Amino acid sequence: MKTVHEVAKLAGVSVRTLHYYDEIGLIRPDGASEAGYRLYGDKALERLQEVLFFRELGFSLARIAEMLGAPNYNKTEALLGHRGLLALKRERLDAIIALVDRALKGEDTVSLKEFDMKTIDEAREKYASEAKARWGGTDAYRQSAGRTAKYTKEDWAKVSGESGAIFKGFAALRGTDPASGEALSLVRQWKAFLSANFYDCTDGILAGLGEMYVGDERFTKNLDVYGEGTAVFIRDAIRAYVAGK
Repeated sequence: MKTVHEVAKLAGVSVRTLHYYDEIGLIRPDGASEAGYRLYGDKALERLQEVLFFRELGFSLARIAEMLGAPNYNKTEALLGHRGLLALKRERLDAIIALVDRALKGEDTVSLKEFDMKTIDEAREKYASEAKARWGGTDAYRQSAGRTAKYTKEDWAKVSGESGAIFKGFAALRGTDPASGEALSLVRQWKAFLSANFYDCTDGILAGLGEMYVGDERFTKNLDVYGEGTAVFIRDAIRAYVAGK
């Protein structure tokens, strides 16, 4: 496990940036020290690498969050897309270096085409469009992307605080009956929170999310930061809520 300062130094980003990524839910730490400081393990570092790949290629944080948050995001497909775009960037840099070499030799050649970013920009937009088509083809995804694109840093901080409070509520109930009135009340709060901030959360979507919280280890890790077994309890509470409708 690495501290936030160690990760910042390793990746060449600021501590403030890592804190912000945590606030908006883009990269969650894998745990916390006894003093409450963020700690990053293999999963968080892997997630950071994915984000940095996208950042290297010029994607905005909003777009990165959209793609990484898509229900059927495929890392292998993403890496292939990254490689293609990086190859284009390398070709452009090689051309600029060759232009510098010619200038150093005193060749009287003025050329500007090597600086053109049009090919890379078009490839990046195509990649983003294809990614949305493959990974974000649901109405819920499109609705969420439309809403969150307008969110400010303050909006994300508010959303993060509200979701954290609900997850803490679930964590506090671990070991009790997930079909209890208190647990079902939290499920209703969570469903209302998602509908208010991201997309219209139907019972079907809610049920799918509950299963994903346990089936996808990334979600399990993030939720179990609030206490081991939190993800399973939320899933069971959601199951009880949906079964009782």
